[in-house]
Order: sequence, then structure tokens, then C-alpha cells
Amino acid sequence: MDPIIDIRGLTKTYAGGFTALKGVDLSVKKGEILALLGPNGAGKTTLIGIVCGTVTPSGGTVLVDGHDHRKEWRAARSRIGLVPQELSTDAFESVWSAVRFSRGLFGRPRDDAFLEQLLRDLTLWDKRKAKILELSGGMKRRVMIAKALSHDPDILFLDEPTAGVDVELRRDMWEMVHKMRARGVTIVLTTHYIEEAEEMADRVAVIRSGEIVVVDETRSLMRQLGRKTLTLNLTEPLSEVPPDLAEWAPRLADGGHELIYEFDTKAEHTGVPSLLRRMTDIGVGFKDLGTRQSSLEDIFVDLVHKREDA
Repeated sequence: MDPIIDIRGLTKTYAGGFTALKGVDLSVKKGEILALLGPNGAGKTTLIGIVCGTVTPSGGTVLVDGHDHRKEWRAARSRIGLVPQELSTDAFESVWSAVRFSRGLFGRPRDDAFLEQLLRDLTLWDKRKAKILELSGGMKRRVMIAKALSHDPDILFLDEPTAGVDVELRRDMWEMVHKMRARGVTIVLTTHYIEEAEEMADRVAVIRSGEIVVVDETRSLMRQLGRKTLTLNLTEPLSEVPPDLAEWAPRLADGGHELIYEFDTKAEHTGVPSLLRRMTDIGVGFKDLGTRQSSLEDIFVDLVHKREDA
């Protein structure tokens, strides 16, 4: 199956000479949720802007459902809904007028029943007659989401959609994402809440300094790159790590009451059995132990640091 978004050799250099994207290749599968992660300034918003037609690339190609995003921009853009980071809408319009006008911009026929259900899903129906300037920041964010979904797009870009919003909106947002995904809508999101990406995304793409560092399924990424942490609750506290344990490079925590050992889950030898044997040999006892799998955030930080050190 052809990808619904196919990006090849995408570059962007701004007038001041700053290169935001450096030959990005990325494919997005139809119906998946892809999380695009990266530190501030990595190129996430520029990449989204190019695909959505709000930023002009310096080079490369973008196909949206088979349509060239520059040569066939109308067909490509009509398939996309965008919820940008910044709140930008006509403050003097009513909620209903803004959402209905947005649908019309994409040449979609009038469908008040569809828009009513959309506003109800976003808890906006009771505010449909209110002017946008009268709304709270969270409600304005809901309007931006409603505008992005007004033409029933096949692809939805969510650029930091839950940054600075209330818990209720975040919950409503992800409920709607689940419903859209069930209908076959493709969703690309950027977020600083990495736990959201870990829970929601089928795949994760990590971008750093304008380059894609890795793209993989979320579970596979955690399995391949993740590390486990072994925590040993010591019978007696230690003031320092015994020299006999140096080859494992453990560290002390909780005032010397815990010994922490990190190991690679994909390594042929994790070192755990030999560590425990050596501890027994030198008389370091423990009364309990536990392991913790690395989170996606741990992996993300590790990938970024490796890229910086390269």
C-alpha cells in the first residue's frame, strides 16, 4: 500500500541562511498515528508547515495521497486538517460562523448536521453563538480543532495540540483522536508530553537539527533501544560502591540504601546474574529488587544526546 504522505529529500533554508531541514525522508501510512518528536528548533513545525502548504520548501518532494503538494496543491491541501500551535482566528466571528466558513474554504457542501456533531464532540455546541473573543484559551483551542476538522479531512496534523490546555480538553482531544483513527483518518502529532506519544502513537519519528534520526514502531523502538533499570534494596546501606562491583558501574541512591544497575535489554549478556553473584561473594545483601523498562522519554533523550555527541 502506498503511503498517504511521502516525503523525499525535503530541505528548507530560510533567507537568513538557517537550514531548518536537511534532506528529510519520511513516509506516513494511511490510518496510522505518527508521533513526530524532537527538541525545540529541531524542524518539526517547519516540516508540518511544508506538508500543509504554509511554508515553501527549498527542495525535495511531498506527495499527499498521491498528489504533489505544489503542483496539485488544492487536491493535496483539501485532504489535510491542521491544528497549529498558535491560536489564530477571527476574534469577532461566532464559533458557528468560523467553523462553517472554514468548511466552505475547502469547497465542501454545507452539512450543518456534521458540524453540529463536531461541536458537540468538542463541548462547543453551547458556545456556538458566542464570539471567539469571549472564549477562554481552552475554548479557543477547541475552535481551532473544530476548524481543522470541519471539512472532514483524511489527514490531521496536530502541532502541540494539548500544550497549555486543561485536563478536560486533553481528554476530549484524545477521545476524538481515537474515534478518527477508527474511521481511518491518518494523524501526525507533535507533543512535548511524551507519555501521550507513548500511549497514542503507532510509530515514532525523532527529528534532530533538521534530520530524521530514527523512525520505528513505538513498541519496537522501546524494545530495541530501551534499557532496564535494576534496583536492589540493600540490607545494610553503603557509603560507596565497593570496588569489586566497578565493572558493572552501578550507583547508589536513597542515601546508600539502594544500588542501581542499568543494562541493555538487547545485549547478549545483561550482567545481572554475574552482578548478583559477585554481591553475594563480597557479602553485600539485598532484601528486595525490581526492574523498570525505559520510557519513550528516556529513549528520546538518549537518541538526542547520541546525535549531539556524534
